[in-house]
Amino acid sequence: MKQIIDFLNEAKFFFVATVEGNKPKVRPFGAQIEYEGKIYFCTNKKKDVHKQLLANPCIEICGLNSKNEWIRLSGEAVMDDRVEVRRAMLKAYPSLKGMYKEDDGLFEVFYIKDPEATLFNITGSRKKLL
Repeated sequence: MKQIIDFLNEAKFFFVATVEGNKPKVRPFGAQIEYEGKIYFCTNKKKDVHKQLLANPCIEICGLNSKNEWIRLSGEAVMDDRVEVRRAMLKAYPSLKGMYKEDDGLFEVFYIKDPEATLFNITGSRKKLL
């Protein structure tokens, strides 16, 4: 898990793909943590991505680092309503405090269940991480 979180931190931003109906939807994210051995990310309950994840929790994340390596991380997004996790996310990303509070009814965190992760590079090699 640490290698995946370190990679996403180095990439700074990563793209989250969801499905709406039968069409893919992709958008950038930039906040993730490891908590209790799981990879977490966050969003706002009013955003389309939240609705998409509830309707179809299949998710794929892709991030690129400065060495032209990229990670592909997939699994099932599972909502975790514990205030402790939201608190940990806000502690790791103080900039989120301008948008969210741990108990505002908008701030939502998800973890990736049954994650699969592969690291790729520009030469075509790949390494399974999970």
